[in-house]
Amino acid sequence: MEVRRKVGQQGAAGPAAAAPRQPRVQAGDALPLPIRHTNLIFSALFAASLAYLMRRWREKIRSSTPLHAVGLAEMLAIFGLIASLIYLLSFFGIAFVQSIVSSSDEDEDFLGVGAGAPPPAAAPPARQAPAPCTLLGSPAAAPEKMPEEDEEIVAAVVAGKIPSYVLETRLGDCRRAAGIRREAVRRITGREIEGLPLDGFDYASILGQCCELPVGYVQLPVGIAGPLLLDGQRYYVPMATTEGCLVASTNRGCKAIAESGGATSVVLRDGMTRAPVARLPTARRAADVRAFLEDPDNFETLSMVFNRSSRFARLQGVQCAMAGRNLYMRFTCSTGDAMGMNMISKGVQNVLDFLQDDFPDMDVISISGNFCSDKKPAAVNWIEGRGKSVVCEAVIKEEVVKKVLKTDVQSLVELNMIKNLAGSAIAGALGGFNAHASNIVTAIFIATGQDPAQNVESSHCITMLESINDGKDLHISVTMPSIEVGTVGGGTQLASQSACLDLLGVKGANRDSPGSNARLLATVVAGGVLAGELSLLSALAAGQLVKSHMKYNRSSKDMTKIVP
Repeated sequence: MEVRRKVGQQGAAGPAAAAPRQPRVQAGDALPLPIRHTNLIFSALFAASLAYLMRRWREKIRSSTPLHAVGLAEMLAIFGLIASLIYLLSFFGIAFVQSIVSSSDEDEDFLGVGAGAPPPAAAPPARQAPAPCTLLGSPAAAPEKMPEEDEEIVAAVVAGKIPSYVLETRLGDCRRAAGIRREAVRRITGREIEGLPLDGFDYASILGQCCELPVGYVQLPVGIAGPLLLDGQRYYVPMATTEGCLVASTNRGCKAIAESGGATSVVLRDGMTRAPVARLPTARRAADVRAFLEDPDNFETLSMVFNRSSRFARLQGVQCAMAGRNLYMRFTCSTGDAMGMNMISKGVQNVLDFLQDDFPDMDVISISGNFCSDKKPAAVNWIEGRGKSVVCEAVIKEEVVKKVLKTDVQSLVELNMIKNLAGSAIAGALGGFNAHASNIVTAIFIATGQDPAQNVESSHCITMLESINDGKDLHISVTMPSIEVGTVGGGTQLASQSACLDLLGVKGANRDSPGSNARLLATVVAGGVLAGELSLLSALAAGQLVKSHMKYNRSSKDMTKIVP
């Protein structure tokens, strides 16, 4: 189908997607009929052939006729049974097998791992690696037989005779491939890259999943803030950062929250979005497609088509917008414990294929038309939400404000109004009515294997402070409409990131309640932001910001010489 071809050429959407992804192979792709028609035909053929053969064999048994004596009708029935069985097994089996061998998806197959289960064991170096990225060239360009010595391979890579991207596939040893590639880069650039470590990392764990063309890995310190007392539970929050004061400040906020009885949170919405864009011959025709998608009577049909891509993806709604004859369709769906970008993209592709039958003049321009909106600040995420929409709040007692935060309630309320609300409004901020939410979001994202680029929309936050109980106590809340996190897929499966998720008790998928681990992680992120906002605003109100950065953000081997 034309839509499948065009969308497959578009590949993974978003600015972070460097390589176009090939469309999934379906058992009915080679047939001229729509896939739902071929499914119906082969299912009927299977049932009819099986029923006919069972009836004939029952008659032979009763009449003592040999079973191997078959006529033309029975031979045709056997052939139909085998053909339909092969088709049905292919249709239901290919997607399952592909989801296992292609670890680039955070699809539902990852969700079969129960919470707390150990990560999959690393495959031996000699395992068959995924095919090289098609954006970098054809694997046929590489020689079938590699030189035996590393020195010969390095020389061939430097000379351009062997593409660097085929090293893992041809050698079958990910560590050796990274070392050879690193040496080739050193010779080409003349730079030693001495500070970038090579050993001590499982390169097989990132193959076809997290990073291409590796030459080493970057070390980041991980600090622990907490305990964060949230919804009656204590969490020790891992934060990967190189900014001094950040963990210490968040830790102080956690202390103030804990000494005041803890924070509470609520998840308002949970739905990932993907918005393809299609062009129609006229604006009126685009309006017809929009009316079809937004008609409540068609939602059940669209849901059935969308949901068949996954055991966990469930369509929640479709919101459309038009620009001339261009139609933007924003699909929202639940995605279990996965962040869900790949999962929802496959469901959207199913709907696009379905729409193509009724609207053959629809030209799909891209699987993502930026109405999603992914990795970009956008009002649609601020208003409608994307991922998890969370509110977290706490009441900080007056004595805690004075003793732990070194300030007073009225100063904090006034500062928040003038800085976070009025100041951000003057700046024309979009979702930035906070002090430094992105600091905490990004640090937790890196530590737990989330997509760091999604801190853009995940850091949308409005911080509210009010004096309550006759002005004695402080009510603080953060409202974050688009926290995009998952506990399976992508970087969450790496050893270090998996350990940080395990520390929070949200590692892997929750078998009893799919999606609850990801929602819990989102509330922890919001709770960390609450603590960070509380502490930084207190430091600003008390005039302690510069002094604290001089203390914690300057190198000094002798801590006794730091100016207090």
